[in-house]
Order: sequence, then structure tokens, then C-alpha cells
Amino acid sequence: MKVELLAPAGDLERLKVAIEYGADAVYIGGKQFSLRARASNFSLEDIKEAVDYAHQRNRKVFVTVNMIPHNSDFEGLQQYLKQLDEINVDAIICASAAILTMVKNLNLKMEVHISTQQTTTNSVAISYWQKKKADRIVLAREVTYKNLKEIMKETTLPIEVFIHGGMCANFSGRCVISNMLTNRDANRGGCAQSCRWSYHLYHNDNCLDKEDKLLSMGSKDMCAYDYLERLLDIGVSSLKIEGRMKTAYYIATVVKAYRLLIDDYYQNGKISQEKLKEAEILFKRGSNREAFSGFYPGIPDVSGQIYNNDVQANQSYLANVIDYSDGVATIEVRNYFKLNDTLRIFNPQGEDVYFEVTSLVDLDGETVEIANKPMQVLKMKVPVEVNTFTFITKSEV
Repeated sequence: MKVELLAPAGDLERLKVAIEYGADAVYIGGKQFSLRARASNFSLEDIKEAVDYAHQRNRKVFVTVNMIPHNSDFEGLQQYLKQLDEINVDAIICASAAILTMVKNLNLKMEVHISTQQTTTNSVAISYWQKKKADRIVLAREVTYKNLKEIMKETTLPIEVFIHGGMCANFSGRCVISNMLTNRDANRGGCAQSCRWSYHLYHNDNCLDKEDKLLSMGSKDMCAYDYLERLLDIGVSSLKIEGRMKTAYYIATVVKAYRLLIDDYYQNGKISQEKLKEAEILFKRGSNREAFSGFYPGIPDVSGQIYNNDVQANQSYLANVIDYSDGVATIEVRNYFKLNDTLRIFNPQGEDVYFEVTSLVDLDGETVEIANKPMQVLKMKVPVEVNTFTFITKSEV
């Protein structure tokens, strides 16, 4: 069975982008019982539309019910789970044995996947969850490739692993920095990502800061495409991309990159250097943070950390298409560009198309020399047909 490419989505627009760019399944959060409280998140009506859209294209939708519940959190949970099942959600992702047991006792048809919040790092824990009738385990990000190979030999339960995205400063699901500093519970949807803040560093009352270089405790992001072939060789069931807070453009670039690599593996039995280079370019387009291979090579050393926050905004994404007719695209501006610039058309399928901006007008038909107003709607001539899943980007990245 081929591996599943699992992508995140914070709203319906991003779910559709993930599917169109090649995701086999998408995980989303509902308005209740989910982490990532600051993501847009889906109402039940949205979830139904998402499931219908995905199932029409033979894709799957998983809903996170992954908060760590307190007594008060169980009110309405049983009804919510039944509603998700009636909508035909394919699976929930949960971090609580109580929620797993509730789903199984209700005889619901949707699967239950054990969240990375449970920090599953060994075969004994997997065996425990298997006895509880879990359908899949999402391993902690802190599992090395060596450990993973051993786990894969010792279990029959489908295993999901992270391949790309943000890392936690602590073991997955065990951080309380946000709770202590902001009173926002990281395990109930309120993580403030305090590890990425800038701090003064003191030793014996001496400030060790170097001018404007304050301390950050954040990890580099994971980008483990260099381990992808090995993960496919040992038979993991699902490759997970982190990022329900990420933009549609980020999702498009990352999903397309991994789709390219996975398809190459199944067509040729391995991943070519040519495809790896293509994917690397796509990763650079969508991200603005330093990345590494996570824990797969072993326990990270200093090279896996970001100790200052010199993160520059990625402005390669210039506009998205909201309509197209007779060679003219109606676009919504995101970043600065101007007449006579050479831009790129980035589509779900096919090669990138490069073109020069020869015409740019507003909705009144007035020529616009410089597009520098975010969300401004303009019209421009394009050399190929585009659609609402097309992104207009800088050409040089």
C-alpha cells in the first residue's frame, strides 16, 4: 500500500489547496476540543463541506479532537463525536484514552488516531494503544530513524510520522512554558509559542546579550525530505506535514514538493537527485525559517536550534488568482511587484510558467504602475489559463 501524504488546513480554502496540490488526506480542527485555537478552525457545516469535497476526489479528512480534557471539557463531547461520524469524517486525532474509549463504546465507524501529544516513542506504548483498539499511532517527533526502524519491525499498527514543519522546544505535548508565562494552556489549544520569543540571558546577574541579539529557545523547523526514501522503504503508513496556522501558499509549495518525491519513488523505486533538487527549491519558496532533519539523524545538537530571531519575512508570494477570463487574470495582491517585472505562475499541475507583466489595471480600468497595496484587486494579462488555485510569485526564488 502506498504511503499517505497528510497535510494541514486551517480553513476550507487551505483544505482545497492541499488536496489540489496533491495531499491524500487533510487534518483539520473543529471549533471545539481541538488544539491550535488561533487557527480559523471549522464549524460542523464547514467540516461537512470539507468531507464532501475530499471524498468526491477520493481523499480523506481527519478532525483533531486532541486537547487534553479536564472534567468540564466532556460536556457535549459525545454529541460532537456522533456528529462527526454522521458527517463521514474518516478519523479523529485524539490525545486521550477517555476519548478513544468513548468513540469505541459508541461503535462509531470513524477511525481513532493517537495524537503526537501522547509522546509515543516506543513499541510498548504502541502495544498499549493497540489493545485499546486505536487504529493508528502518530509518533512523537523525537523518535530517531534508528528507533523507528526497530518500532516498524515490532508493530502491525499503522504508523504516522512527521516529515515537515515546526518543532517543539520540549518533548511533543509536554511543554508548559506558555502556561507559566501567559496562562495560556498549550495542551488545551492556547500555546503562545513562548520558546520563540526573545529573552535576556543572565549568568550571575550579568547580562550576556550581544547588542540586539537576544536569546531564543526555539528549534529549527523540520524538513526531512533527505530521509523520505528511507521512511518509504520501511513502510510507514502516513507522512505528516505540520502547520494548520500556515498560509495556503506554504501548504501548496510543501505538498507539491513531497508529492513530486513520493511519486518519483513509486515510479522508479527510488528518488532521483534531480527531483530532490526540484523539491528543495519548492521548500525554499514557501518557508522563511531555518530547517533541519529533526531527530531522524539522532538527538539534535546546537545546530538544530535557533538562538536568535533573525527571521526574515518570505515575500516570494505576490498574488493569488480570484478569477480568469480570456487571457486576463483577476488577482488579489499580497506583496510588492510592478509593471515589466518577470513573474512566475505556480499551478497545482505542470511546470511553472514565467511571464512579463505587460498590463496591470485596477477595477476601474486605470493603469497601475506598482502593486503595493495588500488585498488590492487588479487585472493582468497572463500567457496561460489559470484558476483560483494558482499563485503568482517572484521569478527568482
